[in-house]
Amino acid sequence: MPSMTHEALVELFKNRPTLAAEMLHDALGHPVPTFTEARVESSDLAEIVPSDRRADVVVVLLVGEQQRRAMAIVVEVQLGVDPDKPYVWPVYVTQTRARHRCPTRLLVVTIDAKMARWSARPIDTGHPGWTLTPLVLGPQGVPVVTDAEQAKAAPEVAVLSAMAHGQSEVAEAIGVAFFSGAADELDEERRAVYGDLVLSSLNAAARRKLEAMMKSGYQFQSEFARGYVAKGRQEGIVEAKAHDVLAILEARGLEVPAEVRERVLASTDIDELDRWIRRAAVISDARELLVTTGS
Repeated sequence: MPSMTHEALVELFKNRPTLAAEMLHDALGHPVPTFTEARVESSDLAEIVPSDRRADVVVVLLVGEQQRRAMAIVVEVQLGVDPDKPYVWPVYVTQTRARHRCPTRLLVVTIDAKMARWSARPIDTGHPGWTLTPLVLGPQGVPVVTDAEQAKAAPEVAVLSAMAHGQSEVAEAIGVAFFSGAADELDEERRAVYGDLVLSSLNAAARRKLEAMMKSGYQFQSEFARGYVAKGRQEGIVEAKAHDVLAILEARGLEVPAEVRERVLASTDIDELDRWIRRAAVISDARELLVTTGS
């Protein structure tokens, strides 16, 4: 589920403030200044862009007792093509730079190779000499964590590894590394959330083996994951019922106008869709489906 994946990746970078700098330096080979602290700062950029647009995470690297700002990193999780991003990403960078008065980098994170290529395209801002080229952490750049000690030292990196490489042949080794190295070192909340993320990211064979190792079928432990799973099931039911409505109309040979099709597919009300399924079986014109009868 894209929404769960997006929020999960965002949480990894929030929970481990050094992760953005580590990925820039270790995975992408991009120079990062020496720092003594990494701090997650507000990513609200409402001063310039609308309040519903904000960077996913802003991390500031601090130096010394005076906590001098050495660098800011804007982290953007990108899972699908968004034509707005080439316009708002330069804003995120310049606004963050102006707020924190330090050099600022844009790090785009994705677990899809095609999206990594899309995200890495240079952005010509239109101003002479100013082309923004995002720094992109794609699946090829994410470390493969199969060592339990490495997972223990950096559990967020281990989870990121599972999300990026969980469908590959090393999936089982990644899962074993996490559960044997990192899981017991985490607090209860993070252990539950991270464990759910790792298992849900692995291919079926790896997941079955890990669940067998745990000697019982794994149940999602966190409210975070349970909520998204429940939402996904609900969305699946709604989508299926909407298509049932249209299938009944079409099977009866009724022409379905575009406005009727759009209204049916846009509905999120299961009771409404159930009424439409019953009505689709008896009406003589598809437009009658949307007529309010009061019943």
